[in-house]
Amino acid sequence: MATVKVERTDDGYQATNDRGARVAIGDSSDVEGAFTPVELLLAALGGCEIVTVEPLTAQRGHRMVRLAATVSADKVATSRLGTITISYEVELPEGDDKAAEVLAKVAKRVHDSYCTVGNALKEPMKVEQIVST
Repeated sequence: MATVKVERTDDGYQATNDRGARVAIGDSSDVEGAFTPVELLLAALGGCEIVTVEPLTAQRGHRMVRLAATVSADKVATSRLGTITISYEVELPEGDDKAAEVLAKVAKRVHDSYCTVGNALKEPMKVEQIVST
């Protein structure tokens, strides 16, 4: 089970995980250095793909010199995003003729099947709310 606590602080909001990591949250005009909730969603998707793709390509003997992803989406309505696009930025290892092919196959499998965040965004999921007073 994954659990994150989100709470109001003196200078905005923050999310904390069970390991003590913290992320500042705000809206687009809010606290400097904070992520908006939509930015966190995009970061979660990009992070899920990258942390899955990188070790799988390395296990196959093709460690990329540089592997990054930019994740973007337009807001198409007040509370709706349009298509989310993940663009990989890669520097292949010099002299490794198979690295690009392995990366493409692994990235496709991760995107299509293995990224939990991506799968959650593609399939309708039940989200429940409990308000405790």
